[in-house]
Amino acid sequence: MKTTRNATRGLAAFGLAALPLAVQAQAPEADTDQAVRLNPLVVTAALAPRTADETLASVTVLDEATLRRQDPTSVTDLLRGQPGVDVTSNGSFGKNSSVYIRGTGNDATVLMIDGIRLRSATTGGAAWHYLEPRMFQRAEIVRGPRGSLYGADAVGGVVQLFTHEAQEGGPHPSVSVGGGSFNTQRYSATLSGSSGGTRYSFAGSHFSTDGAPVRRDGDDKGYDNTTGLARLAHTFDGGAELGVLALRARGNNEFDGGESDFVQQVAGVYAELPVTDRWSSRLTLSEARDELDTFNTSFPSTIETRTQTARWQNTLALGLHELIAGAEYSEDRVAGSNDYDVDRRDNAALFAQGLFDFSPFALQASLRYDDNEAYGEEVTGSLALGYDLDAHHTLRASVGTAFKAPSFNDLYWPGSGNPDLEAETSESLEVGVRGQYRDLFWDLAAYQTDLDDMIAWAPQPSGLWAPTNIDSARIRGVELSAGAELNDWTLAAALTYIDPENRSEGNAGNRLARRASQSLRLDVDRELGDWSLGGSWIAQNHRYDDAANERRLAGFGLVNLRAGWEFAPMWSTRLTVENAFDKEYETARDYINAGRAAFVSVHFDQ
Repeated sequence: MKTTRNATRGLAAFGLAALPLAVQAQAPEADTDQAVRLNPLVVTAALAPRTADETLASVTVLDEATLRRQDPTSVTDLLRGQPGVDVTSNGSFGKNSSVYIRGTGNDATVLMIDGIRLRSATTGGAAWHYLEPRMFQRAEIVRGPRGSLYGADAVGGVVQLFTHEAQEGGPHPSVSVGGGSFNTQRYSATLSGSSGGTRYSFAGSHFSTDGAPVRRDGDDKGYDNTTGLARLAHTFDGGAELGVLALRARGNNEFDGGESDFVQQVAGVYAELPVTDRWSSRLTLSEARDELDTFNTSFPSTIETRTQTARWQNTLALGLHELIAGAEYSEDRVAGSNDYDVDRRDNAALFAQGLFDFSPFALQASLRYDDNEAYGEEVTGSLALGYDLDAHHTLRASVGTAFKAPSFNDLYWPGSGNPDLEAETSESLEVGVRGQYRDLFWDLAAYQTDLDDMIAWAPQPSGLWAPTNIDSARIRGVELSAGAELNDWTLAAALTYIDPENRSEGNAGNRLARRASQSLRLDVDRELGDWSLGGSWIAQNHRYDDAANERRLAGFGLVNLRAGWEFAPMWSTRLTVENAFDKEYETARDYINAGRAAFVSVHFDQ
């Protein structure tokens, strides 16, 4: 109870602190690196580059400087506590994790890597815990429905991770070596550059740890991950571009009761052609793989899912306006030790979007049609309107629909699957306002999402569990975020309040399981010549581990500390201390996360 009260006080304090920041804002000046960081270009929200204040969406960008400063051991540590984002896990270091955006499920959030979607077709969600953060240069978090742009499962939002881009000239090598608590070892290296019209980037990393217990008085559970990345692109004299991407992660993860070998992989090739001065066309062919071999005494299994996609996107520039249209075809395949009645399904889609600038008004409208051979046809759309109050403030309002596709487990799990399931559907309404200045920004958004035909597994008269379309939910929330670059200080803050109400029979009025309703994140960093110091405070109130809201998990507050020292040209060292006050906490019942952990590393960057 004390932790919850403290978290609530912290949330209120941050809300009050944000007001003087806006009052003290200065008038905008010429473009600077600082202004770009505070109002970055975002491509995920609208399929086209737009500054954060032009997207008419709630977006968060975690840039290269942020990733370097925080140097997290997992992608979920980076996402935890960001505006509208909640994370649960069955322990630390590679253990099963879920990401909830705006209260929707892990399988209602789309994960993309350089434009290629990665997920498990059997569970429907992404394996966030198997991604090595050092392989990525930046992250974009778009909150709110994006079904009309990305199709199935973009209900809560989209997270896109971008791998390292090639540097000019070169080659430019980079090497990092480090380790720390729990006998953790961490190595990474990159090589990138460009010559003529060719750009290249290669990277590799290895992470291994003895791990920490995931249950009280349990044994350490280890984890290792080896990841490789290759990017190559060439721009021809006429402006045409051809590129390839391959990222593969594989390793071993010990959990309570067994261990798993995993593979996460994305690969793609694209060709982009400027057909005319106004019209560009891009074709992308990609494949994503999710493999898991589980070894335990109860249910040993092998599961492999593959998604192959062809996407054709056309962009037409009409002065200040832009039209985007295209088609997409994808095929999911599953294989393994489970005998699914159906082991493949395909999806064909058409999509279109208009981005219109009638300054001070802006209008964005999109529509998508999906035809899936497993669950039928779905049409999704969105409409957003923006209005510039003045040079610093933009009002926005949007409405959008989305759907979550039933997974292969929902449809075809041996003995229990329900092939008659329909997709879950949602309708969302959002209003927001953003203040954008030279030294800082703030963004306030309020929204409501209504979910219908939610898929729920329940016991049947036969004694087996099976899924049906019976559940519904209403999610309301408010998000306030702010960031500032003041002298040598870098500040970021996020405040989230959410009311994820279960409206299903028997649990009506309860909070959806494993969602905290209040969350605060503060990131503070200071440059001191060759030194840098920083820290993050993440506080969340209680959550419930079950739909009946009978198993309550206490709220918690975490403090992470960091320091860096550039001790020679191109050489630096970093120290991070995660969970500095050794807080024991859980986000899933009976699964504890690691206590205090310190890591030190040495870096060479040319």
